[in-house]
Amino acid sequence: MKIHEYQAHGLLRQYGVRVPEGRVAFDSDGVYKASCALGDGPFILKAQVHTGGRGKAGGIKRADNPEEAASLARGMFNHRLVTKQTGPEGKLITRVLVTRSVAIKKEYYLSFTVDGASAGVVMLASSEGGMEIEETAAKSPEKIIRESIDITVGLREYQLRRVAARIGIQPELFKGFAAMASGIYRLFIEKDCSLVEINPMVETDEGCLLALDAKITFDENALFRHEDILSLRDLSEEDPKEAEAAKYNLNYISLDGEIGCMVNGAGLAMATMDIIRHFGGRPANFLDVGGSATAERVAGAFGILLSDGHVKSVLINIFGGIMKCDIIAKGIVAAAEQIGVGIPIVVRLEGTNAEQGREILLKSGLSIISADTLRQAAQKAVEISRAREVSA
Repeated sequence: MKIHEYQAHGLLRQYGVRVPEGRVAFDSDGVYKASCALGDGPFILKAQVHTGGRGKAGGIKRADNPEEAASLARGMFNHRLVTKQTGPEGKLITRVLVTRSVAIKKEYYLSFTVDGASAGVVMLASSEGGMEIEETAAKSPEKIIRESIDITVGLREYQLRRVAARIGIQPELFKGFAAMASGIYRLFIEKDCSLVEINPMVETDEGCLLALDAKITFDENALFRHEDILSLRDLSEEDPKEAEAAKYNLNYISLDGEIGCMVNGAGLAMATMDIIRHFGGRPANFLDVGGSATAERVAGAFGILLSDGHVKSVLINIFGGIMKCDIIAKGIVAAAEQIGVGIPIVVRLEGTNAEQGREILLKSGLSIISADTLRQAAQKAVEISRAREVSA
């Protein structure tokens, strides 16, 4: 789960990390009032959307006074910010963070993230923070410093000193760097984060370190432990189908293809997507209904598939183990009765209660195309999708 920058600033403050003074606004009048409250300008206006690359896309602006800030804000609100990460559809700007401008002497990069290789946490740092950090990582990876942290021991002072020396933190700034990094690490661990990224961390002309920009994401599997974090969720920033899937505890990721997929088991779902690609089709989603889904949950999943206007055919691939095939069939029929089905459905059922499941679907009156193997099912789904695309 992602949160906005202004929310990340609030969390960082709780952990003793210095961030710019700022206020969030939801319209141009709010930007004016926020600017006035912050005192003398200049001010920085930052679009609050869940994407990187805002500066290059025009999502960060500088204003010398409150009047100019409000004028610039009117050109930001309710416009879509298009970056490399958003794709052509962009992200709608509904809130803007207003901060006082900071006199920057030097920019750094600092982050903590999960390290799958060591099953721990890794601190990443660089002397070259800012908008070009991705280019730095690609062209000069040696400038990205990695420090693995054993979570049973925690972040140690010698590690902080080693990283600080390698990225050029001056001795007089080490105390501030150590406080910032230690606070971020505690936040990372205590709030079950998957990423806390400060880019840039800046040295100001006044000689202190500041977390100028912050990005935080959380492990969604741990949100049940953090109601305070869950309350920060902005569903308007998420794919509506993915948000709907979360209500049913479904593992769903929206893609840009034309063949809707419903599968039980992440591995089988990946294999299903691969074989669709093998036959020249494109999956419209990743959808794992899990091994213990109810008919209601399956109906919800099927409804989400059908709500995607790009879907030309649906491939349901179920291997019944704990998840019984007749439960899947009942869920499909329930969803069809509720919302109707206007596209062909290819079904491959194997395993527990497969025969009962096929019989339920056969008697339902739905336009069901049965397949005996996954290969056969994928071929049929791709053929149908192509035929419907041509006829359209």
